[in-house]
Amino acid sequence: MKAIGYNQAGSIMAKDALIEFEAQTPELGPHDLLVEVRGISVNPVDVKVRAAMGPEKGTKVIGYDAAGVVREVGRDVTRFNKGDDVFYAGDLTRPGTNSECHAVDERIVGKKPKSLGFAEAAGFPLTSITAWEILFDSFGLKEGEGNGECLLVIGAAGGVGSILIQLAKKLTGLTVIATASRPDTMEWVKKMGADHVINHRESLVDQVKALELEPRYVASLNGTQGHFPAIVELIKPRGHITLIDDPQSLDITMIKTKALSFSWEFMFTRSMYQTEDMEKQHDLLNRVSALIDEGILISTVSNNLGNLNVETLTEAHIQQESGRVIGKNVLNGFNSH
Repeated sequence: MKAIGYNQAGSIMAKDALIEFEAQTPELGPHDLLVEVRGISVNPVDVKVRAAMGPEKGTKVIGYDAAGVVREVGRDVTRFNKGDDVFYAGDLTRPGTNSECHAVDERIVGKKPKSLGFAEAAGFPLTSITAWEILFDSFGLKEGEGNGECLLVIGAAGGVGSILIQLAKKLTGLTVIATASRPDTMEWVKKMGADHVINHRESLVDQVKALELEPRYVASLNGTQGHFPAIVELIKPRGHITLIDDPQSLDITMIKTKALSFSWEFMFTRSMYQTEDMEKQHDLLNRVSALIDEGILISTVSNNLGNLNVETLTEAHIQQESGRVIGKNVLNGFNSH
């Protein structure tokens, strides 16, 4: 089968940074599906892995979002059948989705939304899982809760922020303050449903205080190191901070006097460690799929770059590294029409 991967970590501008090659069709474990990949998306994790993690052997295939059609099932599969349309975010410890076919554990796979094409559906899984786990695992909220409380989302115009705003507004009672820094990103987060939009290149403290709001929850999606003192100043005592980026260092003692809770969200944890509750990702993806088909959630995809090949995937990585992608970039599968 065709696949796109790389032989050494480094710059996307390097010669042969990504290459197309013939890969073996994966063998299936007992809980695995073999999926014919019809759409993928590119996330920050793609460029982080490609830039810093070389292959242990051979050519490394990455890609952490896909939508496609089930072609084979493992012996213990109970949730899906051949011919089913699915979407999912994959597993960081296994070969990725930038290939014609892909093996994935059924417990982290959901039914593709019927109302979306494959490429557009592929824009949802990783970010939806991340946002869902922030709200309902990290913050410990239940659906319908949060009335009278406020959520501050820092760096809200990317993929995770785009769906986090929607989930918070549609499934909880939270008031959402979103940060963005350009006119187009500010308009985007308003479209996603943010109640208030502020500029993270200006003083967060002054802008949030001007709104006369005190967030109980903060989702810091990028720039956490620079924003951390402002977050600690603004958040309510006994509030909760969750982040997804990789700050070099944080002075965690700053949160003691407010007795704040602090956590990282990493959506690959359940699949990496085969946790006893990893099927929660199957359940939440099915719920997200239903919410999309009901028109409750709107697409976070801003751009389809065409069929998957070295040139289009390289362009997607370049755009992702620029830090200026709004929502999600997606691509069709190798042979899509």
